[in-house]
Amino acid sequence: MQKAQRLRNRELLLLLFAIVLTLGAFALVQFGALGALEQPILYVVGAFCALSVVLHIVLRIRASQADPFLLPIAVLLTGLGAAMIYRIDLYEETQAGLHQLMFAMLSVALCGVLVWTLTNHRVLFRYTYIFGLAGLVLLVLPFIPFLNGGGNATVWIQVAGYYFQPGEIAKICLAIFFAGYLVRTRESLTSTGRRVLGFTFPRAREFGPLLVIWLISMGIIIAQRDLGTGMLIFGMFVAMLYVATGKTGWVVIGVALAGAGAVAATFVMPYVHNRFNAWIHAFDESLYSDPDGGSYQLVNGIFGLAHGGMFGTGLGQGRPYLTPVANSDYIIPSLGEELGLVGLFAIFALYLVFTSRGARVGVAGQDDFGKLLAVGLSFTLALQVFIMVGGVTRVIPLTGLTTPFLAAGGSSLLANWLIVGILLRVSDSVRRQPRAVIG
Repeated sequence: MQKAQRLRNRELLLLLFAIVLTLGAFALVQFGALGALEQPILYVVGAFCALSVVLHIVLRIRASQADPFLLPIAVLLTGLGAAMIYRIDLYEETQAGLHQLMFAMLSVALCGVLVWTLTNHRVLFRYTYIFGLAGLVLLVLPFIPFLNGGGNATVWIQVAGYYFQPGEIAKICLAIFFAGYLVRTRESLTSTGRRVLGFTFPRAREFGPLLVIWLISMGIIIAQRDLGTGMLIFGMFVAMLYVATGKTGWVVIGVALAGAGAVAATFVMPYVHNRFNAWIHAFDESLYSDPDGGSYQLVNGIFGLAHGGMFGTGLGQGRPYLTPVANSDYIIPSLGEELGLVGLFAIFALYLVFTSRGARVGVAGQDDFGKLLAVGLSFTLALQVFIMVGGVTRVIPLTGLTTPFLAAGGSSLLANWLIVGILLRVSDSVRRQPRAVIG
């Protein structure tokens, strides 16, 4: 009881710090861009912060031993992202920042409902295959004519005038399915195979599950024109497969399949070829102004990062709006321009702590399902950050994912806060019953 009290007190202290930084970020944006405070948006920010305190109270009542770092980090990242989106709104005269805050409040509320109602995460294990089916159905929804939300990529649905990306929820359903499936089939997947160059590879007949997930990922890339989600789902399964079996051979095979799929897609699919071409020849003058798959956006983002330098121009005083979709795909260059390299490193450190705490949640206990689920969700978030940061900094080709918590988009924000809720519930269960094992 005393330990639980210390955990929640630590969380409250960190949460108050995150709230102060969030309110300070909005105030600095207004002073930098407008020269004065505008109170209406600050009331909405205050409501979001108050709701996060309510979630903290819910944790005190229902999950008193949950990890104390996850909630404050999620609040701070969400607040910083909303502040930058609002900053771009001031120039473009849009309302994306307000919409982001409204979705943030909805997401925090649903996270609280999840923590309150899901008293034991092991209940999810019973519905392994239902979650697998739900994940596939969610991925297929955008292909239904009366639901399709349009766009270059077939990833959106439209219901009653509202747009939603079901793939964001699908990745959570598939993570639950992967965790349950691997717990059930781990013995056959860990069977000894041939050892080559220091790596132990599985037997050929065990390749089936990996090949199926690879084919599903390639189907997403081809049918939905969504390179990011396909890479994310396949990477999540490979990581969870490695954690379940401990065999590096699976990782080698997974990387080889991912590389082969990327090369094949480059030659077969024009939009993938254009992204690789823009990545390799970004500063080619003819490619820079090419309206079909040019590098204008990528180069502008790099120039924005360079303009920010080490310490940034200051919130509200840069020109991040010069880069297309600066509040979504290019939120990292926008923050880098106004917060500088130091500010970006602080944000990356928050992601690093969040991921490490999430992975530690699973490793700390002996519950195989909880371990795989926590590690899988944490790795998914980390991989998503790597793909987006690598894309905008020209380390890897750019994909269509969103930066977790920061980028504009209600679907992504909702899914990420549900991940927070699951990790909080798993961490509480692990500390309460560290010896429980699912066979």
